Amino acid sequence: MAYLLNDVKLEKGMYGEAGKTFSQVLEACDPSEAYRGTPMEGLDAFQRQLKRFDIHVKGSGSDMVEKFFHTTESAVLFPEFVARVVRQGMEEENVLPHITAAVTTFDGRDYRSIASVPSEEDKRLARVEEGGQLPQTQVRTQENLVKLHKRGRMLVASYEAIRFQRLDLFSVTLRQIGGHIARMQLEDAISVVMDGDGNDNAAKSYTVGTEPISGTKGTLDYGALLDFWGEFDPYTMNTLLVGGDVMLQLLKMEEFQNPLTGLNFQGTGALTTPLGARLLRTGAMPKGKLIGLDKNYALEMVTGGQVQVEYDKLIDRQLERAAITCISGFAKLFQDASRVLEI
Repeated sequence: MAYLLNDVKLEKGMYGEAGKTFSQVLEACDPSEAYRGTPMEGLDAFQRQLKRFDIHVKGSGSDMVEKFFHTTESAVLFPEFVARVVRQGMEEENVLPHITAAVTTFDGRDYRSIASVPSEEDKRLARVEEGGQLPQTQVRTQENLVKLHKRGRMLVASYEAIRFQRLDLFSVTLRQIGGHIARMQLEDAISVVMDGDGNDNAAKSYTVGTEPISGTKGTLDYGALLDFWGEFDPYTMNTLLVGGDVMLQLLKMEEFQNPLTGLNFQGTGALTTPLGARLLRTGAMPKGKLIGLDKNYALEMVTGGQVQVEYDKLIDRQLERAAITCISGFAKLFQDASRVLEI
C-alpha cells in the first residue's frame, strides 16, 4: 500500500505558517484519517515521518542525534522533536492543571480577562415571585491587562558535542528544560494567586493565632486548618498548595496519619487531606505559607501557544544558544476562590 507520507515535502517554511503549528501543517499534508485500519493507525503525522526516515527516539535502540541530519528533509523534523520532548518535561509532575480552572490560548502579549464580583446579597438564592425580577450576575472585563511573560531556557551545545549521543539520553536534558519552564510558570501562578493580577484582587490572607484562625502563630494544627477551611463558603477548598516545610507539619498531624489516607497514598501516590482537599507540594511556595483554593473557580491560565524553538538554528545544526521558550500568564477569576494562610 502506498502511503501519502512518502510524498510530503518537508521544508523550513512549514514552521512559519501563520496561526498553525508544524504538526498542524504536517497533518494537513498527511491526514491521519487516511490510515484507519492500517498498521500506522494511532500515529500522528509527525510520528509517521519518523517512521518514514527510520528514526527511533525511544528505548535502548534509539538512534543518535545525527540520524535526524542524514537528509535535508529529515533535519526539518528535529525542531519539532525538541519541542515535543520539552512539552513532555513540562507535563511531568506539573501542578498547573490541578490549580487552573481554564486555559485560554491568546495570540498577543497583553490580555484582558473577565470578572464577576457578586455582593453578599447577590450570592443569596432569593425566591422570585411570579412576575418578579430575577437577580442579576454582572460579568465585566477587568480594568487592567494581564501581562504575558516569556519563560524559557537557552540550549547551549555544539552539534559536534551531541551528534553521537543517543536520542533517548538527549531527551533527558530536554525534559529537564521543560521541567524548569513549568516551574517558572508555577511561580508566576502562585504570585498571581497571592498578590493578584493587577486588578486589586489579591487573595485574602489569614494568620494562625489571629481571628478567625485559632492556634498559636508559628505552628499549624488541625483546628487552624478547619478554621481556614470554614472561610471558603460558598466555595469549596478542594486544593491545598504547600511547600516542603508546611508539608512536614501537615504529615505529622494525627489526623493525617489515618490508615485510609495512608492506603490512598500508597495505592495512587496522591495525598489528600481529611477535609477532602488535594494536597500538592512544590518548592515554588514561600516558606511558612499555604494556599487553599477552589480550583474550579480560582485561576485562568493564558498561553501564547505551544513551546517555541528557534527552528532555523536547529535545522542548520547551529545549536549554540538556541532558545526554547513558552509565553504564558495568569488571571484571577473569582477572588474569594483562593485564600492564603500564614503560619
